[in-house]
Amino acid sequence: MNKKLVRILKISIPLLLGIFLIWYSLSSSTPQEREQLWQSIIDANKFWILVSFLLGTISHFSRAYRWKFMLEPMGYESTQANRFMAVMAAYLANFGIPRSGEVLRAVTLSTYEGVPFEKGFGTIISERVADLLILMLIIGIALIFQTDDLLAYLQDQNINPLNTFLIFLSLVGIIILGLNIVRRSNWPPFKKIKKLARGLLEGMKSILNMKQKWAFIFHTVFIWTLYLLMFFVIRLSIPETTDTPAGIIMAAFVVGSFAVSATNGGIGVYPLAVGGVLIFFGVQDHAAEAFGWISWATQTAVVLLFGGLSFILLPLLNSKK
Repeated sequence: MNKKLVRILKISIPLLLGIFLIWYSLSSSTPQEREQLWQSIIDANKFWILVSFLLGTISHFSRAYRWKFMLEPMGYESTQANRFMAVMAAYLANFGIPRSGEVLRAVTLSTYEGVPFEKGFGTIISERVADLLILMLIIGIALIFQTDDLLAYLQDQNINPLNTFLIFLSLVGIIILGLNIVRRSNWPPFKKIKKLARGLLEGMKSILNMKQKWAFIFHTVFIWTLYLLMFFVIRLSIPETTDTPAGIIMAAFVVGSFAVSATNGGIGVYPLAVGGVLIFFGVQDHAAEAFGWISWATQTAVVLLFGGLSFILLPLLNSKK
């Protein structure tokens, strides 16, 4: 298949899927249900939405600050402004091409701070591993709070967590096997891959060589605490969800964390997945769906505002570089 066509399909299919889900959700509801949904969004308490917006902004600022702890062991210094703009530009890029943000983030730091791409990308992989561990911890807590109900929801949606875990282990095994083949080969293309892999490994190992490990751990926990808080405060913006138990909100957060990567920026999928969890646990349909849409819109607004500004300001503020 033509490479250009494959690239176009990779970008367009997730986006079209998100748009289709929005259309399907709205078209399958009655005019009265759509009116109730819209009214719930309009009547939502704007103060708590603003609080959620600010919490999201602080979490991204903390993520950019945490990044320096992994760059310093390799001897690279960088400004907080450039790291923050690289993070926000990366999030915005994911709306256009899913998972392209991590590459853009490493390229941005390479361009404006002189950090080799492979080493910068290695640090990003390491921090993603740290984030995954925290997410697994949150999932564990959610299971403790809502074990029976969450498993019932997954079964209702034909989702088998064991299959997901086995697929993940299989992918890890394939990657390890592939790396061993590359490491033992002298084929010229593989030599280039080995050079890239060495840089990535150095970047990934930076997490082990950090002088400020506790600061890194603090910011990792702080980032995910803010993620949870920006999600939880949306509950206070809608009267029907104010008294929803924390365990149910956390279950919706977990499902939303996985749904956000299904399409460009979670468009279509995220609000429907979060709303679906709340509906399953007995929250009124229009309030649950409004919760999902407001949560997604707030997070998206943070990315659109600061990501857009980052694309503009990065070359302007680094013109001498």
